[in-house]
Order: sequence, then C-alpha cells, then structure tokens
Amino acid sequence: MNNHRIYVCHTFYHIYVTLLKEFHMPDEEKGKADIVLSNISSDLFPLAKRLEESGVFGHVYKMEEKKESFFPELAKYRKSYNNIVRHLVNRIIFTKKLARLEEPFVPVDFRAYKDVYVYCDSDPIGYYLNYKHIYYHALEDGLDCLKYLDAAYYDNRGHFKLKAWLSARNIIFIQNGYGKYCLDMEVNDLSCLRRSASNYKVVPRKPLESGLTKEQKMTMLRVFMEDADEFMKDLVEKAAGRECILFLTMPHPQDEEIRKRICKDILRDHCQGYHTVIKPHPRDLIDYAALCPECTVIKGKFPIEVMNFMEGIKFKRALSIATTAIDTLDFCEEKVNLGESFWDAYEDPALHNWQKI
Repeated sequence: MNNHRIYVCHTFYHIYVTLLKEFHMPDEEKGKADIVLSNISSDLFPLAKRLEESGVFGHVYKMEEKKESFFPELAKYRKSYNNIVRHLVNRIIFTKKLARLEEPFVPVDFRAYKDVYVYCDSDPIGYYLNYKHIYYHALEDGLDCLKYLDAAYYDNRGHFKLKAWLSARNIIFIQNGYGKYCLDMEVNDLSCLRRSASNYKVVPRKPLESGLTKEQKMTMLRVFMEDADEFMKDLVEKAAGRECILFLTMPHPQDEEIRKRICKDILRDHCQGYHTVIKPHPRDLIDYAALCPECTVIKGKFPIEVMNFMEGIKFKRALSIATTAIDTLDFCEEKVNLGESFWDAYEDPALHNWQKI
C-alpha cells in the first residue's frame, strides 16, 4: 500500500482539485498518492478506470459510503425536543453510533497514510475519522462555497460556541475545521468568509490551474471525458457563427418541476437573441435536451472548470444563479450570477437565505 497521501472525494469537483494538487507535487512525490471515490452524493465509480489509467495515483478505491438515512436506528437521535441537554445527549450518541455503523463500508486503513485529505467531512467519513482518532486535512466542498453557506455554523446555529467547544474535544462532531482531529481546513479565499476556525489556510486554485502543462490538461480531459476531442469538435460546430450564452444549472431547488420552470424562465428573460448552451450540474438529472430542444445541451458529467482546457471554445456570457465556479471560466467574456434571491419567487426564501443566518 502507498502510505504517503490519500484523498477522499465525493464529487467530480473534488477529483478535479485533487488532480490539480497532485500535478503540482515535486517530481519525487508524484505517483505516491491514493484516492477514494465515494458514491454518497455522486456516482463517481465510472471514473475509476480512467483515474487508474492516468498514472497519477497508486491506487483508486471505491467506497460505498452510506447516508445516515441508510441506518433507521439513528432517526430517534435526530428528533428535536426543544431541550438543549436532551439534544446534546442524543447528539453525543449519534456521533459515535454513525461512525461505528459506517465502519464496514470503509475500504482502506487510513492509519497507514502520512496525510489524509477529505472533502466535505460533514459526510459520515468525517465522523468515522474522528471516532478512530485519525488526523486529517479538510478541504472546502466547492470553490468558495463557504461564502454562500457556512455549513458548520448553519447546521449548529443554536448554541454554536458550546457545540464547537464540544467538537474540539471529540464529544460531538462539527465539520469544516471544528473537529478535534481536523488538522486544518483548506480554502481558496479566506477574505470572502464571515467566520472561520483558527486552523483555516488558503491554497488558491487559480495558480494551480494556470500552471498546468499541455499534457496535464489533456490528462484532466481524458479523466473526465471518454472522447474529449469529439466533444470539443461537436460543441464548436454547433456554436459556430452564433453569439452563445452558457447556462450552468444547479441541483437546487430539490423539486425538479420547480427547476424546470426556473430554466424556462431564465431562457425567456435572460437568453433572448442568443443561442443557449446548457451545462447541467453533475447532480442535476433533468433531461434538458427534451425540455429545451432549441438549446445545445452538454452531455457528460464533469466540473465546468475542465472546459478551460479546451481550445477554440468561446462564449459571450456565462449565466447561473449562484455558481461560485463561474468566475473561473476563461472562455466567457461576461459572467453573471443572478444571486440566491432569484429563488425567492419559486420557494420559501428561508430555504436559501443562508447569508442572513
């Protein structure tokens, strides 16, 4: 077993950042990392073979990580009793019990590694590592995602200081840098955050992207796309001679019918006079080709940042509601985020007005 570094990834973007980090390792460290693909929120398993063939990692592991809902016996510890003492007792039991239940699904001995890197440690793997007293490095779930939702605070907004104190002593667990065994929390930009733990550190993504060699860019494309050359040729041909808008969808709101209505409204109000290319979010499973036959729909699941490595692709504008990655797109002249308030007309604003918490 390779015992230098191991990464636990839950999304396509996590794999993207992991590749960036490994491409910039010193030559003597290259090829000395392993990667774990969890299918808890995205089906990453189809990428396993291409990641193995890339030569970047020593081993590629698949993890059938389970959501807490998989274990019905945990539900009683999540009930609200409007009693802080009873709540904390249940939280303590839940923290340990979830970790123990998750153990059979962990495919590797994390103690064998010098450095463990975990994206989204709010998932059960974070509970497991703290339960096993295994130190790890946390990484932000998405680019500058804490700017819009400080999940650690939002999920623990009642008596937060008390809960953070308990988490620092491994009595309960809070993600994103507040756990006892979390060595540090890596973010792209600290200045955009309203609050952070003392162990937050900045590792900007843009220099990692701009420093890639041509071969590393091609490796990135081959990992995420079965036929990158054909994809680029097809997209360039469909957009040829037209002023194009790139619309990036999101997996929110959860109600698919609302998302369909949002898409139609955006096309009507913001894309008139342009040919629209729709890039569905990897977790957005709506059939946009059927919904919007007048648009070009990008097939395949990959982080939008990967398109920075494609030559000959240009858009007049990139448009989304609240996608932090939009500012990183070098192939778009204008970048527009409509903002979370756009959702207010479609659902209860309390569901997404996280900045007010």
